[in-house]
Amino acid sequence: MSESIDLTGDGGVIKTILRHAKPDAAGPTENLPLVDVHYEGVLAETGEVFDTTHEDNSIFSFEVGTGAVIKAWDVALKTMKVGEIARLTCKPEYAYGSAGSPPDIPPDATLIFEVELIACRPRKGSSLDSVSDERARLEELKKQREMAAAVKEEEKKKREEAKAAAAARVQAKLSGKKGPGKGKGKAK
Repeated sequence: MSESIDLTGDGGVIKTILRHAKPDAAGPTENLPLVDVHYEGVLAETGEVFDTTHEDNSIFSFEVGTGAVIKAWDVALKTMKVGEIARLTCKPEYAYGSAGSPPDIPPDATLIFEVELIACRPRKGSSLDSVSDERARLEELKKQREMAAAVKEEEKKKREEAKAAAAARVQAKLSGKKGPGKGKGKAK
């Protein structure tokens, strides 16, 4: 039997690996947040199956970490790799809580899921390359904005220095005119 891992530190989500993924298998990441899974959910108390993708061989897809699924799944799927099958024991506070999910899941139910991670994908409209390209493009834009801000700051400084120099020249001229006249004045 595989070792059980307490993913939350409080016994709220216990993961037992039933089949390990290959060592080089991918897992969900910031670039691959969409996951496809097969699963079967049972009530821990009765062993009754309340939901499964196995009957119609469907695939359930969602984005990890967005709250689209119960908290236990967001926690557990982040730790899985493609090809892995795990049993997840989920306490009520990491599942449907005191409300349950009538009519299939009663209040305060502990749930057990057998989950197989089939695939991890980028968000729709992006590929790994486009995500990396977009990140690089945004980084380049940030650098360009920083350079433009530095140039503007330098120009502002030069304008202020020019204004100060012009003010000093005007002040010097004004100071010079206050003294005895040196110009072509007509004597009386």
